[in-house]
Amino acid sequence: MLAMRLKKGDTIGVVAPSSRVEAGDEKLEHGTHFLESLGFEVVLGKHVFSNTLGYAASPLEKAEDINHMFANPAIKAILCAQGGDTANACLPDLDWQLILENPKIFGGISDITVLLNAIYARTGLVTFHGNDLMWGFGRKPTPYDSQEFLHRLVEGRIGKIPANRPRQTIRRGRAEGRLLGGNLRCLLKLAGTHFLPDFNGAILFLEALGFDPANCDCMLRQLKQMGIFEQVRGVIIGYIDEVDNDPRANIFMQDVLLNVTGEYGFPVLKVNDFGHNCPNTTLPVGVRVRMDANDTQEIEILEKCVQ
Repeated sequence: MLAMRLKKGDTIGVVAPSSRVEAGDEKLEHGTHFLESLGFEVVLGKHVFSNTLGYAASPLEKAEDINHMFANPAIKAILCAQGGDTANACLPDLDWQLILENPKIFGGISDITVLLNAIYARTGLVTFHGNDLMWGFGRKPTPYDSQEFLHRLVEGRIGKIPANRPRQTIRRGRAEGRLLGGNLRCLLKLAGTHFLPDFNGAILFLEALGFDPANCDCMLRQLKQMGIFEQVRGVIIGYIDEVDNDPRANIFMQDVLLNVTGEYGFPVLKVNDFGHNCPNTTLPVGVRVRMDANDTQEIEILEKCVQ
């Protein structure tokens, strides 16, 4: 299921289904001004600043904002303010039928991985992994950030995703499949729930904020024990903050992945096109892509992702 593409002058609704937003945070203001500079109107959800639980808005408040944005015909896209830790709290209170009947662009990163994959799993709506309002667009967005946002969501451009920086082949091969994934830690919050999508034949993309090899090994082995690596056709590893930018680092996520998945033959490609604290492309969750981890090191979107 595809949402309608954005047009200049459309209104983007902002929700905070993970960590609460501090009133007066400059990143919120800067992100809002950035979207306005691209030609969009911005409306904040009623509970963006709520701190009902003392560390976040309540699950019902989060769900109310998301449900309202999907129901409001004036809102053409929904963008999350930021990530955090508690996005999974609102899943039982989302109105899945409402989302089915009102498909819209829904985007975010980090803890929003939970919602991107759950919404796709429950409704079939293609969602978008990319910059959030505050940490992506609210600091110093690059031309790559704005270009990929506009190309994907306004122009509906598909085809080869341009590389932000040189890519690296980790395990050779080519594969096609539906693109699923996001932040590794947050994706695992869906384990054992009926919000986890079907990974059979998928291309899995992963990123992380911070890196500890033992902890990464633990999480990847959980995916393995869930049967995910038996189902996927390929893995794309994004930018791993605090290790990919550390000249002293000698163990990387791709090294741990090879250790954990040595018996599998799926291709693995390392890129710097998405993740924390880096320029981000806009990735359509649920759309078929082709990855080439041989000489061309390409990622290609094969199907339209907006109407």
